[in-house]
Amino acid sequence: MLGNRKAGFGSSAGTTLVSRDTVIVGDIHFSGALDVEGTVQGNIIAKPDADAVVRVIDKGCVKGEIRVPEVIINGRVEGNVYSSKHLELAAKACVKGDVFYTLVEMAVGSEVNGSLQHVVEQSSDGAKKTDQAISIAEAKQDKKRSQSVSDRSA
Repeated sequence: MLGNRKAGFGSSAGTTLVSRDTVIVGDIHFSGALDVEGTVQGNIIAKPDADAVVRVIDKGCVKGEIRVPEVIINGRVEGNVYSSKHLELAAKACVKGDVFYTLVEMAVGSEVNGSLQHVVEQSSDGAKKTDQAISIAEAKQDKKRSQSVSDRSA
């Protein structure tokens, strides 16, 4: 789980580190990768249409919103989390706020003190993509209904 992902998204992507004894006060706007081992007192926001990942490492803390496509948390977040692609909550993750996700992984021991809300991913043209899990469930229900109807008429 935590740490399985590649650090960058291409040759131009870099990794920014907020080290363990560092406190940043203010918002961070970035692309590439951001590793938080210290404290960020402000919002963390990925540049629009950027492939970006933020990792809140074991003792890291964010006091503010996170708005990044890919989020990996194994520390503390006090604020809402918005992940448009993938959210991973590792064993030591503690989120005090609402979580908005497209795809989520939660390890045993992680906690969310707020609501979990699934959001449907939007395509680049602004149209909402169909939630495949819902489409599959609806297709199975339609199949059961049609079998039920054919069984009754036989």
